[in-house]
Amino acid sequence: MLRALLLELANSSRLRRWITSNGSTRRVARRFVPGEDLPLALDAARNCNHAGMTASLDHLGENVVTREDAERARASYIEALDHIASENIDANVSLKLTHLGLDLGDEFCAAQLRIVTRRAAQLGNFARADMEGSAYTDRTLQIVKQARAETDAVGTVIQAYLYRSERDILDLLKIGCRIRLVKGAYKEPSQIAFPRKREVDANFVRLMKILLPSGIYHAIATHDPKMIEATIRFAAERDITKDKFEFQMLYGIRTDLQSQLVRQGYRVRVYIPFGQDWFPYFMRRLAERPANLIFFAKNFLRGGATV
Repeated sequence: MLRALLLELANSSRLRRWITSNGSTRRVARRFVPGEDLPLALDAARNCNHAGMTASLDHLGENVVTREDAERARASYIEALDHIASENIDANVSLKLTHLGLDLGDEFCAAQLRIVTRRAAQLGNFARADMEGSAYTDRTLQIVKQARAETDAVGTVIQAYLYRSERDILDLLKIGCRIRLVKGAYKEPSQIAFPRKREVDANFVRLMKILLPSGIYHAIATHDPKMIEATIRFAAERDITKDKFEFQMLYGIRTDLQSQLVRQGYRVRVYIPFGQDWFPYFMRRLAERPANLIFFAKNFLRGGATV
């Protein structure tokens, strides 16, 4: 119930104004979002590289309402790709299609994505289309497939809590698409998504066992030690070497586990968000893990923030 409440509050414009304008809450949010501009995200990516990890930069934003906003978002990803190349940073980019104008039309959004993926391909890099709420799943997959027909410098995300995900994975594997497997961070009805954590976990493991032997380089994105242990155990059983897949984790979460995996020789990529539109992302991180909410509450009170 707490998770559902926090996800609902992510849509509150009043709470958004208060949290984003409050100095104490903004400082706490830096745990999960290193900054609001690209240079700070690049610095965070460099630090990850120095620690033996790669990165994925995400310019936060979703559901833009004008073509100009979508084009600005697209330009920000081109800028990020160019800086990654010129500064020799080991990182790629992740983006949301609603940030590239999906609500303004599939054809327009697809054109914006193609500009990004073409630039990524020119630079020998990669762009991944994040998955959003279930209302966008079909359209996201269709646009990704169109982009994938032109270049292999694009991949997408599959959410384990949706009943449909095994079918979607099998479909994407047919075209050689790289996939990031996640549990899922949106509020979805039980008619289309597993309602219980143990069911989501079981499906996550089932889907991981489809991805790893596929011969395609996929990402297993989780902070859950049980899911990580299941992945390591399965890979060992199937003689899948450590260079054939990567673990992905979010910036600022389970840094101890990130370092442990690096020491064990596994590939780890850190998802680094940046930008001014960080409130929805921040609320989803609080909803995902009670430890994040406890961290926020302790530091909020320590900072003396007032409503």
